[in-house]
Amino acid sequence: MDFYISWFQSHMLAVVAVGLTLILIYHYLTERDTGVKLSKRYRNSIFEAQSKVFLNATQYLISGNKDLAIKEFLNAVDINRETVDTYFALGGLFRSNGEIEKAISIHRSLIARENISEADRLRSLKELAIDFDKGGFIDKAIETYKDVLRINRDQYEVIQALCRIYEDIENWDQAYNYRIMLSKVGHENQAETISHILVQKAKTLFEKGDFARCNEDLEDAFRFAPSVSAKILRLRIHLTTGNMEQAKNLLFELLKEHPMYASFIFESMSEGFNGEEEVKKAYQSRFDILKKFFLEIDDVELSTSPSVVLTKVRLLKQAKRVEEAYTVLSDFVAVSANPSEAIKTEYIKLLIQLEKRDDAFEQVGKLLENYHQSLTKHFCKNCGYNSDDIFWRCPQCHEWETIQFRWKV
Repeated sequence: MDFYISWFQSHMLAVVAVGLTLILIYHYLTERDTGVKLSKRYRNSIFEAQSKVFLNATQYLISGNKDLAIKEFLNAVDINRETVDTYFALGGLFRSNGEIEKAISIHRSLIARENISEADRLRSLKELAIDFDKGGFIDKAIETYKDVLRINRDQYEVIQALCRIYEDIENWDQAYNYRIMLSKVGHENQAETISHILVQKAKTLFEKGDFARCNEDLEDAFRFAPSVSAKILRLRIHLTTGNMEQAKNLLFELLKEHPMYASFIFESMSEGFNGEEEVKKAYQSRFDILKKFFLEIDDVELSTSPSVVLTKVRLLKQAKRVEEAYTVLSDFVAVSANPSEAIKTEYIKLLIQLEKRDDAFEQVGKLLENYHQSLTKHFCKNCGYNSDDIFWRCPQCHEWETIQFRWKV
């Protein structure tokens, strides 16, 4: 699949050129068969003139010169103003060239035509919505996309665009509504994504201190899918309400299922919220108890996870228990065949902190033999987006729960 996507991106202009040529041939044949009231000679002269213009435009597209291609399409419009496909091609070129206002003008003129078919009018409206979307006119894009859906509700790409916009602006109520709609018109299962959206909605309420409504939305999220983000938020609610046994059980379950999320879990739980001061203090006290529980977990499987081990080490260091952190990490290094650079670096830091200079020099020498600088703590497994910030939805490819972790050196 990646090969075909890469090939299409590399040959996009050529594909567009071929498509436009086919459109021209189709338009010529339909005009001939439907008996346009023009003489055969005049009709042929228009076809010949348009053929020359389209050939020139095709050559410019292949060479990557969009400006000259646009000029040729403008010539085609002058020759025959009834060729709707030429206007669509021209509007698309203006948009891809960053000339959004011109693209908007063309698509608005098509919508205003009296003799245009309803299918072309709907297509013009969709293109206008895309113009607004690409130009950053979010409110107009939303309204125009909705206008398209009022005419035809089975527009998968339009609903998908509205999902993306509402998720971008963090309007979780509307994002939820349109994901539900998308699940009805598409074939892809949206349950996991809907769960994440409900978690984001619940998280907003949690941060405002509205724990009752937060819990309601979270229950809805679990009904769609028990996503990792839902489990982490439920863990925070357990701490808020004082359900420590449930919190411990859920933490252990999460670690067993997703050990790579260990550090992420504790980062998420340490995020603040706007509850009452007494609630905050109680939450922090219970959080400390949960951290103590985590540090005392003695599980063979978890003890072999680099993420779990590093999380333990860093929590111990925060608690000024450096000797214990060193013991945990040195035990792991002793049995690990090829510890990661993050493990090695953390180990060197502990050796220096404990003034074990000879051991530190030895480990530094080994590290420098094969050193790689980690740029960020998180990255997207789908598109490779990098960030130190926590994200459940990738800001670049907009996919949910694609976050992966690397320990930052």
